[in-house]
Amino acid sequence: VKAQIEEKEGKTFDVFTAVEFKTQMVAGTNYFIKVHVGNEEFVHLRVFKSLPHENEQLSLHSYQGSKTKHDELAYF
Repeated sequence: VKAQIEEKEGKTFDVFTAVEFKTQMVAGTNYFIKVHVGNEEFVHLRVFKSLPHENEQLSLHSYQGSKTKHDELAYF
């Protein structure tokens, strides 16, 4: 989903490393992912993975920017 967030933010990330994640089961799976994007900057991503029989790609549902290493990763 890196390309999806880069498109939404209008910039590219040299660093894009997941450092923490949580899951939520729905009609598929929501992944909440804390991603280090360089320096002391982090973003929180909500990525949806559909059920296997739907044969869909991962999709970036929403995100929160301007996060820090110590911000809690929570449902949004």
